Amino acid sequence: MSTLTHDAVISDDEPTPVRRRMRVPREGPLKPEQAAEALRREVERGQPWYPALLDVVARWSAADEEVNGVTQRYLLGGEAFDWLSLAQRLLAEVDEHIPPEQVERLLVFGLPPDGSTEEDFARAIGAPKHRAHLNFQYGVTVEELLLLAAELELQKAGRLSGAGGLQPDVLAYDRVYGKSLEELQLQYATETDTRLAARMRQSELQAFTYWCSKFRLRISEPARVASDTKKALSLMSRMEGGRTRLANLEREPIDVTKPKATPKKKRKRKPRKKKAAEEEA
Repeated sequence: MSTLTHDAVISDDEPTPVRRRMRVPREGPLKPEQAAEALRREVERGQPWYPALLDVVARWSAADEEVNGVTQRYLLGGEAFDWLSLAQRLLAEVDEHIPPEQVERLLVFGLPPDGSTEEDFARAIGAPKHRAHLNFQYGVTVEELLLLAAELELQKAGRLSGAGGLQPDVLAYDRVYGKSLEELQLQYATETDTRLAARMRQSELQAFTYWCSKFRLRISEPARVASDTKKALSLMSRMEGGRTRLANLEREPIDVTKPKATPKKKRKRKPRKKKAAEEEA
């Protein structure tokens, strides 16, 4: 988390540090520190936090920043905008003012607290950022789902055949791209001058995944691209349905004080007597 400049006021009576009031422009782009301050002021004034967050996101200007010594990347490849990572970073500045369940629904389930639509979201953050957001959706989220779908298929095939070897999540790259993970990482390093460590941060993995999506578009026939996209979107639809149901369950917890309804017992049907025994001569 980036820290704002503070002036310490030293006195015998009140040693508490006082935050210097930062200048925040009313319009135009915001630097990271200005954006955090702008959101904090709006929330502390009692304004609804989600519209205030989107307004700050619309004015955000940094592709990445250093947070506690770690580089956070919000724009991948100069064109894919990871808006939820930026939202998480900004909401951490005002978490004491926002109900945690609302933050969780947004960051985990992707559900806005006010029920607004995708069209509302696009208008709020502006067309350029929304296009970059869609690039992230298709280039990272859909690509991750395509790899997951391939992994699930390989797991199923492995159980049936009892085959060993590499893990399905590694073999999935060969299935989707026709190249091993190691070959893809080497080509990525050659093209981007970026070498990947054995253990990658989330932003590094997302950048690699976005490159893989563009690589797949280059090498695949249009029919294969359409089929793969349909497969990934189908898996997304199933996961979104389950995720929404789970979020609604968390939003409306079960009242354990109410007694459970006792199920009615089914009456056993008596077996019919054979007529043959009654009609003996």
